[in-house]
Amino acid sequence: MLPDLLAPGLRLVFCGSAPGAVSAARGAYYAHPGNRFWRVLHEAGLTPRRLAPAEYPHLLRLGIGLTDMAKHASGNDDQLPPGAYDPEGFAARIRAVRPQALAFTAKAPAAAFLGRPTGALRYGRVEGVADFPPLWVLPSTSGQASRFWDDRPWHALGAWFRAEAPPPQPPEGPA
Repeated sequence: MLPDLLAPGLRLVFCGSAPGAVSAARGAYYAHPGNRFWRVLHEAGLTPRRLAPAEYPHLLRLGIGLTDMAKHASGNDDQLPPGAYDPEGFAARIRAVRPQALAFTAKAPAAAFLGRPTGALRYGRVEGVADFPPLWVLPSTSGQASRFWDDRPWHALGAWFRAEAPPPQPPEGPA
């Protein structure tokens, strides 16, 4: 659906479930007007200003990448067809670029990758896979997940990003 925004040397990669209908139609990540992604990225100190969804390629310059667990489907988690998630393909994409950290933008893609039920996951930094970068599970920024919204894990990730991750290196490839 949406092309991965991945390159070697990234500080952080965000992984969502799948593009929603608006994002798929506009060809931009987190493009629904009710989605909090771009706002919280800025508020948490991950971007110097609030980016518009169409500006998502600029994230590479900041050392940030984007991908989804379902690369060939779109819609809300409850609308995705069985088998839409591809944890093995996701793992291969991440191992190929080796970011310093990985953040899931909802529990569903994290659960699919980790093989755990969503109820067994907590928000924040979580125990991951031995040969993988540190993992974070964040509350979904979708407007449909408002009852679960809590920006504190996003701010904790932002603090880690600013304090512990080395300065960004120029990413390879176009931005």
